[in-house]
Amino acid sequence: MLLPGDFQALGIGSLPYHEPGPALDLIMKTTPTIPHWPQLPKRGHQEHFVYQSLAPLVHLGLIRETPGEMPVFTDADSGWADRLTDFYSLYLEAEAGVEEALANFAIPREAGVGFYALLAYLEQKGTGPACYLKGQVAGPITAGLYLTASSGRSAFYDPQLRDLIVKTTAMQACWQARELGRFNLPVLVFVDDPALAAYGTSTHVALQREDLVTALAGIVAGIEAGGGLAGAHSCSGVEWLIFFEAGYRVLSFDAYNYFTSLQVFAADVANFMAEGGVLAWGIVPTYEQAWQETPAALAARLQEQIGELARRGVDGERLYRQALVTPSCGTGVLEVDLAEHIYGLAAAVAAIMAGRACS
Repeated sequence: MLLPGDFQALGIGSLPYHEPGPALDLIMKTTPTIPHWPQLPKRGHQEHFVYQSLAPLVHLGLIRETPGEMPVFTDADSGWADRLTDFYSLYLEAEAGVEEALANFAIPREAGVGFYALLAYLEQKGTGPACYLKGQVAGPITAGLYLTASSGRSAFYDPQLRDLIVKTTAMQACWQARELGRFNLPVLVFVDDPALAAYGTSTHVALQREDLVTALAGIVAGIEAGGGLAGAHSCSGVEWLIFFEAGYRVLSFDAYNYFTSLQVFAADVANFMAEGGVLAWGIVPTYEQAWQETPAALAARLQEQIGELARRGVDGERLYRQALVTPSCGTGVLEVDLAEHIYGLAAAVAAIMAGRACS
């Protein structure tokens, strides 16, 4: 399946609206060739990833949600073993392609109004200029370090709890890919995992590289099982090679703040792109600094970064052909006018860079 490129613009996922209508209007106006469904965190806690990506674990009683408290696994409860059996039976049916089982991994309607609004939009108006459709899920490392076992320890360190997170997210990503795939366009599903930045830090010395790669690769398998293409996003400086090793085809990174963290992996970037991989350049800052930027200045900054990678041995033609333009991160916690400005900047930078790529 052909990957996107040529500096098309796309968004990361979250927007600061309370209703999906204006969010979709902005998406279709500024990123029409790769529209995404909007996550709307200002609607409340139901838009949190625990509800969006891990709802089956809540419904089966494997995660307890208590208002005002952090969600926690119920692994010390007396009924834990029976609940595990129920989960794995459901998972195995979903993995085998049983539609009714896979439907249990859907985003609950109350937790993903933007997803269902995008489906309704496409059903009513068609895909228009879209060449791809994009979905997104929370990454297993971020979920695993946020959620805790009953003991209070981060769930990612427990192999069984980590497996539950990976399998649930993989099936949720599979379901998204299939739902969006109904519109006969290639589907990108991005795994948003900023917590990968914890690897190598003094506070998370127990994180094992093999566990990180295996967890991330598990989500790739789910996306591909649904017929989708796997992308990864992190808005921090991380060891990007881990995403490459896990099999991601598109890498979305904060080029505005963390380009230097990528350039040290130039040889690995060269191999990634030689195999068809795409870089999604998050060149538009997603904070107040965006008001001080212009499309021309950001395009010049991006061109300079591309030149630096080329000087380090990455094929220059591929850098221009296998490229996307994005905001550096999601915009869900910003003010609406700033988010709209950021999306407008991304679209304008994409237009400038696409013109340069063709010249």
